[in-house]
Amino acid sequence: MKITQLFQEHGVHTKAEKGSHIFQEGERAESIFLIQSGTIQISKETESGKELTIRICSNEGLIGESLLFCKLNYHATTAKALEASELLVVHNDALELLLTEHPSLMMDYLKWIQTENMKNQSRLRDLVLHGKKGALFSTLIRLANTYGEFRSENEIYINYALTNTEMANLCATSREMINRMLNDLKKHGVITIGKGYITILDLQFLKDEIDCENCPLSICRID
Repeated sequence: MKITQLFQEHGVHTKAEKGSHIFQEGERAESIFLIQSGTIQISKETESGKELTIRICSNEGLIGESLLFCKLNYHATTAKALEASELLVVHNDALELLLTEHPSLMMDYLKWIQTENMKNQSRLRDLVLHGKKGALFSTLIRLANTYGEFRSENEIYINYALTNTEMANLCATSREMINRMLNDLKKHGVITIGKGYITILDLQFLKDEIDCENCPLSICRID
């Protein structure tokens, strides 16, 4: 049995309308969610009101930052539906019991946790080593790996529309900074943008600029 099958057998079905919150930062974390359809944004807000988008999750993505086997825990992030979504919910107590009874499921869950940790570490590495440019370039690469449609070896159409403000939230910077960097990439023929959809014309350039380590596709993603 896999984690997804566990949710299908034991989860409670719920729906989230576009713009609604599945959980919010600071709330008691009591359940974990499996996305069946739709798109969910995981974000964190600073005291000044600035929003940082951490992940954009879709089908079969697990969300819910609760630490299992820890009785006092609160969500460190906020989950918002970017479109009408359907999810399966399993309470922490039930999931803890099921994982305890099925060691193979526990291993599957631990692998998911480890993959998420590696994703976060790689994003932090790019931001620390290469600053705002690294954040943007690595985000474009991750978007290509998650939503990209390859038209040639280097040309990739990202089939997911983003405003510059949404892109700025993903890169932990301002919309004005993103505008300048995107315009510079367009000027040099690295990308094109039409109606919010980005096409990468020179993927290798982006990789070279941030000393890309060619992480596995399971790590270099935005979801």
